[in-house]
Parts: sequence; C-alpha cells; structure tokens
Amino acid sequence: SIDQLLMAPAETPLRGPIPPLPKGFRVSGLHAGLKRNPVREDISLIVSDRPATAAGVYTQNCVFAAPVAFDRARTPGTGFRGIIVNSGNANACTGTQGDTDTAAMAHVTAEAIGGLESSVLVMSTGIIGEFLPMETIKNGIRTVADQLADNDESILRAARGFMTTDTRPKLTGTAFGKTPDGETYQMLGMAKGAAMIGPKLATMLGLVITDAAITPDDAQRLLLQTADLTFNCVSVDGHMSTNDTVLLLANGAAGGEPLAGKELEAFESALKQTCDALAHEIADDGEGATHVIRIEVRGAESREDARRVARTVADSPLVKTAIAGADPNWGRIVSAAGYAGVSFDPGRLTLRVNGIELFKNASPVQFDAEKASQSIRENRETLVEIDLGDGLGEIRFYTSDLTAEYVRLNADYHT
Repeated sequence: SIDQLLMAPAETPLRGPIPPLPKGFRVSGLHAGLKRNPVREDISLIVSDRPATAAGVYTQNCVFAAPVAFDRARTPGTGFRGIIVNSGNANACTGTQGDTDTAAMAHVTAEAIGGLESSVLVMSTGIIGEFLPMETIKNGIRTVADQLADNDESILRAARGFMTTDTRPKLTGTAFGKTPDGETYQMLGMAKGAAMIGPKLATMLGLVITDAAITPDDAQRLLLQTADLTFNCVSVDGHMSTNDTVLLLANGAAGGEPLAGKELEAFESALKQTCDALAHEIADDGEGATHVIRIEVRGAESREDARRVARTVADSPLVKTAIAGADPNWGRIVSAAGYAGVSFDPGRLTLRVNGIELFKNASPVQFDAEKASQSIRENRETLVEIDLGDGLGEIRFYTSDLTAEYVRLNADYHT
C-alpha cells in the first residue's frame, strides 16, 4: 500500500562513520509531512556558501519526471547555490502542473537561502503520478533552510531525506589531492535506491559534492564517464525509473584554480571511488536482498560486450534466485551469458563463484558443491567471475539476489 512506502521500512545502522562535509557546504533534512512516519525525513537541502559548478546525468527513460527536465536544462553550468530534494513523491507523469511545482520548489528554496532561482536544482523520488502537496513542501523548505548546519547530525538527516524504501542512508566520503594550503580536498557522496533499479541510470538519486574547483566541461565529462562505470553498472530488477538523477556540485571553497593535470586525475579517481561505493550500497540494499552480487566479466572483445554479458546475468531471475538459495548453479549463469547477444567461443569460457572454479572449456569442473554453497550462504557478497577468453574488454557490475520479500514488497506497492 501507499502507507508502506510513506512509512518506509525500519532503518538499519549506517555502515561506517559519517564522512566530513566539504568546506563551504551546509546541509539538513526534516520531516515535512510527505511520509506518514513522523521520524522519517522527506525534505533535504544542500547549500553552498558560494556559487558552484554543477554537472548532471539523468535517466534515459523517455518518460521522465519534471525535476529531471528542470535539472537537465540547467546542467552543466556555474553559479549554483542549492539543491532541494523531496522523497515520498516523484513528481513524475504530472504534466504541466509538475513542471510548475518543480519551478516553485526552486523559487522558494532560492528565497530561503538568499540566492537566485536559477541557482537551484531539484530532485524528487517516490510515488509516480501524484501531484506534490505544495504547501507542505513550501513550509518544509522554509523550515529546513533555518536548520542548515555542517555537523554529523545534519549530514545524516540530509541523507535520510533521500530515502524511500531504503533501509539505511547511503553515505561515503574521501579526501584527495592537495589544496594550495597543503591540505586535502574533500568529497562526499549520498544516494538512495533499493528497487526499480536498472541502467541507464539505475533507479536512484545521487549527489556528490566537493570543495575543489572544476570547470563545467570537466565536471560533466568526468561525471558521465564515471556514471558509465558505476551507476550504469548496477541493477536490482532491471526496471529503469523516471527520476534517475546524479548531480555533482563543486564549489572551490578549498581554494585554488579549477583542477588540472595530476590534481584533476586525483579528482577523477576520487569520483570513481565515491560513485562505485554508492552503486555497491544500492545493490546491497536491494529490496528483500540477502546477498549483493558482484559480477566481473573479462576477456570480452569490448567493454560494451562485457557489460551486456554482465547485465544479462545480473537480470536473470534464475541466477538471482539461485544465489538467494545458496545454490552454485553454474548452468544458469553460463546459459544467461550465452543469450546476452554477444558472440564468444564457449570453449574458452571460465566461470568462478567466490573463487571456486565451476566451469571451464565448455565442460563442468569437479568441485565441492557443499563448500561452494556454504561460501554463498555465509557471505553477504557473492563474487561471480566470467572470463570469455576473447579480448581485453572487462566490466564490474552489481546486483542483488531475488527473494520472496522482494515479491511481497512490490506486490503490495501502490500503483
């Protein structure tokens, strides 16, 4: 029912410490009333104290939400001050009213933070096809703007404001490079996603903020490249959403000119690390999941061939249920690779699960089935390695297993 989404599942603890906020940012989140659960935040605000560069990547679904259209028209660019996020309502398939409401969210946010309407980006997630309760949202925006801070609690509240059926906030951070003062730049990422996850993008919201300076062209180029190797390599159920958005905001508060050379390379490495960690967290938090599955395909003729094989294996309900049942059923994996639409010689294919070789040279390999099953059963992450033996193309792809709980959650989901 809709109550199940708006109440949301019980929250599990955050994994690891709360990462520090990059310089020049303040954030917060609060419960405004979009979710029935009074302790679940549903409005988040991220504000830079100075104009920042922004880049974005978005869903490739031709049915896309109003905030996607709004942000897509503005990025990449400069002069951005804030990002307003609501959960519980996607503002998707809402026609011209949805466009008007998105613009109103940006306008109210700009007034509340003392910026221009053009300096605000908007993200929404939740139920499709229902109009936003605008008075509730406007009041929430004004209140959350008064609660902006740079402490751990404000970071956690902002991350929780992204969540719908997620069981925990998804936060990660890293330090990289050297500022003009000899310190390190900071990067923080937060995301949501647990179901309706399928490239391109995955069904999710993601935000990466940094106190480094970067040009709009570099920001957009590197975000696109990174998303292709991270967020476009995660699937829970193969279903592409209407609201997928990943935004990058770089405000330069740590000092210095826009990054170039080795410092830009360090930024790129940090961005990949951040986005990969978030992509992994999304798969690991798949609705009803008991396992996160890491699929590594190598030996393909191209990276795109490797991706097609990995995604086909990831989206196979037979593979996903085998992992749920701790069954090292190599036949399901090999056959899925075979119908991926990629030409390869089965006689060169090698398959390992959790390091145990199961199939090689078109023939099964003698292995201890109970040991293989135990390795799946006793570990949260299952590693599936497929070597096609044809070339240098390779990819890493994340998915989750398929359980009866996923079916129950989505059978009861409001439509």
